[in-house]
Amino acid sequence: MKRIVSLFLALVMCLGMLSIASAEEATGMAAWTPFEERVTITVPVYDRSKAGYPAVDDNYWTQWIQKEFGDKWNIEVDYVAIPRGDVMTKYSMLIAAKQTPTIMMEYDYPKVAQWATDGAMQTIDLEAFAKIAPTYYGKMVENNQLNYTDINGETYFVLSERPYYNTGYTWYTFVRMDWLRAVGYDHVPASYEEYVDAINKIIEAGLTDTAPLGLGIPTAAYVANFAFHDQDLVEAEWAQHCSLGTASLTWEPTYRLLKRLNAEYHMGWYSSEFDLEKNTVGAASDQLQTDFINGKTYSYGGYMAANVDWLNAFYANNPGAELAIAGAYSVEEEGVATARNRADNPFGMIVGFSSYATEDQLKAAWMLMEWMIQPENLFVLENGVEGVTYTMVDGKPVVDGSYMGDMMLNHNMNIDMTCLVHASKVVGTIEESIASIAPQGLPQDFTQMMIDSWYANTKAIADAGNAYSDPIFAVAIESEAEYTATLLSLYQEYYAKLVKCDPDEFDDLYAELSQEYLDAGYQEIIDERLEAYEAGQTTKLPNR
Repeated sequence: MKRIVSLFLALVMCLGMLSIASAEEATGMAAWTPFEERVTITVPVYDRSKAGYPAVDDNYWTQWIQKEFGDKWNIEVDYVAIPRGDVMTKYSMLIAAKQTPTIMMEYDYPKVAQWATDGAMQTIDLEAFAKIAPTYYGKMVENNQLNYTDINGETYFVLSERPYYNTGYTWYTFVRMDWLRAVGYDHVPASYEEYVDAINKIIEAGLTDTAPLGLGIPTAAYVANFAFHDQDLVEAEWAQHCSLGTASLTWEPTYRLLKRLNAEYHMGWYSSEFDLEKNTVGAASDQLQTDFINGKTYSYGGYMAANVDWLNAFYANNPGAELAIAGAYSVEEEGVATARNRADNPFGMIVGFSSYATEDQLKAAWMLMEWMIQPENLFVLENGVEGVTYTMVDGKPVVDGSYMGDMMLNHNMNIDMTCLVHASKVVGTIEESIASIAPQGLPQDFTQMMIDSWYANTKAIADAGNAYSDPIFAVAIESEAEYTATLLSLYQEYYAKLVKCDPDEFDDLYAELSQEYLDAGYQEIIDERLEAYEAGQTTKLPNR
C-alpha cells in the first residue's frame, strides 16, 4: 500500500509539473487573460478628410474593435487621427506633448528611423513579442522581414505585410480613351514617342480649353525618377540618393526628370500656375482631381476600392466618356526602351512603440495586432456585415461601394486600420484580390483591365529585374533628420523654377540651384549615406 501511495503521489507531482510547463509554453491568444485593471492604448489612423465618410477615430468599426477585442481583454482602444498629408507635423506635436500614440507606424523607413533615433520609441524584445503575437511574428518570418527590425544595433520595429510588393495592384492611372480615339489612337500610348504625339494632338484638336495634364508641386520628398535610372545603375549612387526622406535634386536621374518636365511645360502640357494651385493628390483640395472630374484633363490616378468617389463624380459630370488604364512605358527617347519603376518596400507599415508605453500597454498593443491578423477578424474589418456592406459571390465577398450607412467601411475598405497587419486587401489569388478592389457601379467595368495591367507591368518591369525599392539603412542617418524639412522646402521652390525656366537657361540654373542644395545640407546627407553603405549598413540592389 505504501508503495502504491508513493507511486500515486509521484504521478500527481509529474502531472502537476507537466501542467505548469504546458502553461508556461502556451503562447498567443490561448494564453491571454483579461487585464486586472483597464489598460488604455492609443492607435494612429490616417485622416484623409474624405467627404461623406465618418470620423476616422470614432465610427462603427472603431467601436466594433472596442466591443469585440477591447472589452473582452479589459483594454481601451483609442484611435488618434493623423492627417495623411502632414504626418510628421502631427507626430511631432504628439511627441512634444508627451502624448505619443502607444503604436507608432508609417510606411516610410526614414520617418520611423527618425522617431527611434530621437528617443520617441522604445526598444522591444522580439522573443517576448512572438509569445504574445505568434501569428504576426510567424508572418514576419515567412516574409523574410526580420532583417528590417533593427536600427543602430537595437530592435525597435515589427513589420506588417505588403502583398505582391514588386508590382503594386492597388493604384491605377486612368486616361481619357475617348480623347485618344478622337485623335486617331485605338490604344493607350505604349511609348513616350506615342505619348508626346497623342498629347500634342489633343491640344491641337482643342479637346480641352485648359492644359491637358495636371502637375503639382511635390508635397513629399520622394522623386519619381526611377524611369530615368541608368540600366547599369551604380549601387553606391542608389544608396546615396534613392530615398523617401530627402529629394535627390542633384542626382543625374532627377536632372533628366526635371528637364523632361521643362520640355513638356513649354509644349503647353501644364498650367502656367501649377505652382500656385493646391495640387495635393488625394486631399480634399486636390485641384488635379477636380480638373479631371470636370473633364478638363487627360489623366488622374489613385488607389482603388469598391467605391472610388472621384470616378463616380467623373462619370456623373462626363456622361458617355470612356476611360482606360495607362500602362508602363519607357521614357527613353533613344536606344533600348526599358521600363523601370520603384518597387514598394518588402513590408507594409513599420510599427514601433512609444517610449512612454508601459509594460501592460506594450502587451495590449501586441495583443491588438495578433487579434487583428486572425483571418476571421480581418475578414469582417475589410468587408463589413454580410447583406449590408457586402454579398458573397462565387464564394468571395463583393463590397457594395454605394453603401453609405452607419456600417460603411472607411477609406479603401478600412485599410487605414487593417494596415496594422497588411498594406492591402488580399482575397485568394492576385486576380481575386484585384477583383475585390475594382470599383463598382460605374458605366465601365475595369476589373479585367486592372488584372491585365498588373500582369503586363509584372512581365515588363518586375520579372525583368527593373523594379527595386530604396535602400534601407541599419543605422540612423542623423543629417537627414536635421536637414530634410529645409531641403523639401528648397526642392519645392527649385522644382517650380526649373520646370518653368527658359529651356536654354535650364542647365545653368540647374547647376546653380544644385550647388545651393548641396550647401544647404544635402552634401552631408549623401556623404553620411555613402559611409553607411561602405560599412555594409544598407540593403543591396537585387541581383548585384
